[in-house]
This record gives sequence, structure tokens and C-alpha cells, in this order.
Amino acid sequence: MDPLFGLSLGRIAVGAVSLAKPDTAAGLLGLDARANPQAGYVARLFGSREIALGALTLIARGRARRHLVLAGIAVDVADAAAGALGIRDRSISTRAGATMIGPALGAVVTGVRGLRVS
Repeated sequence: MDPLFGLSLGRIAVGAVSLAKPDTAAGLLGLDARANPQAGYVARLFGSREIALGALTLIARGRARRHLVLAGIAVDVADAAAGALGIRDRSISTRAGATMIGPALGAVVTGVRGLRVS
């Protein structure tokens, strides 16, 4: 499978779960939605972003697709950095941070790999 196709579908799937079940999505990221009711709202913001990036990357071609993938890589690097900063300032648990950092870095690697093979 084309790595960018898989990455795009993954973004859409994660985004859909985050929009439809924001408290569940927050829990999967290691956040306590009961203790932090705003977690669901933030999950929905994240979800809409992921759906937009995934869908646009699926339909784009040529330079536009490359630019969208680069934007996605930048967003994923920022997500990983946010997880690391959250661990450092203790606003999230180490487990929650790792749960955020791992997939973000995986998406970075997949995006870079996809750019190389397409």
C-alpha cells in the first residue's frame, strides 16, 4: 500500500473517532475526560484537523499533495513536541505523553517515507 494513502486513511479514521466519541479518543490518549471536561472539546478540534489533512491529501496530486504531506509532517512534529512538553511540565502523565508522541513520530516517518517513494 502507498504509505501516503495509508497515512491519509489513518488520519481520517482517527479524526472520525475523535469527532464522534471525543471522550473515548481523549481516554485512548491517556487523558482523563472526567477530570478535564475540556478534553472532549480539544479532541474534536484534533479530529477535524486530522480529517481535513487526510481527505485533502487523498484528493490532491503533484505539488499540492507534497505540500499537504509536508504540512502534515510539521503538524505531527508539533504534536510530538506538545507531548514531550506536557511530560516535562507535568501537565500530562508520562504514559499520556508517550501515547501522543509515539503515533505522531510514526506519522512523521510514514510521511517522509511516502514522499520518497511517490
